[in-house]
Amino acid sequence: MKPDMADETALVAQLATGDRAAFECVYRKHNASMLRICEGMIRNRATAEEVVQDSWVAVLNGIGRFEGRSSLAGWIFAILVNKARSRAQRDGRMISFESDGEEDGLAAAFDGRGRWKDMPDLWETITPDRIVEGRNMLAHVAAAIDALPASQRSVLILRGQQDLDPSEVCAILNISEGNMRVLLHRARLSVRNSLDAILAGSRS
Repeated sequence: MKPDMADETALVAQLATGDRAAFECVYRKHNASMLRICEGMIRNRATAEEVVQDSWVAVLNGIGRFEGRSSLAGWIFAILVNKARSRAQRDGRMISFESDGEEDGLAAAFDGRGRWKDMPDLWETITPDRIVEGRNMLAHVAAAIDALPASQRSVLILRGQQDLDPSEVCAILNISEGNMRVLLHRARLSVRNSLDAILAGSRS
């Protein structure tokens, strides 16, 4: 759920005054996703952690200049991606979020609005065993996301998990909306295929 604009304005004001509780709230909400995106771009855990830490320092130092032209989350992730790009270039790596723009094979899985044509199976009842299975499945989801190419991983996290507007995702990654849509569909399909394979194996 996206934050209310008034709530976000109040949160920004609290951050600007150095409110520790406000920072801890924002940190808990975004840090894991920031690290996951950064590690996908840089491919080194220690370096990614360093870049994420530098990004948080930049957030705290620059919060007084935040003008609300994007969401707070969008602004934070823009800082992160820019720092990760700079670090990758410094290390001699090129980062590209462009797709080939083709949606071959995706039309069979998604409708014109990006929704599943064939929804994944849902559990009808909740039992203790299924709660445990659900926790295990979350671990498999995380592993499937981590296995995605950096471009797909970033789009899936920003759009699917952080719920940023498409325009914000495109601005952060410097890609077109068409490319964003293709990357998101491919990421969702790849994760679903990974989970379907796990489920099929558990039933056999």
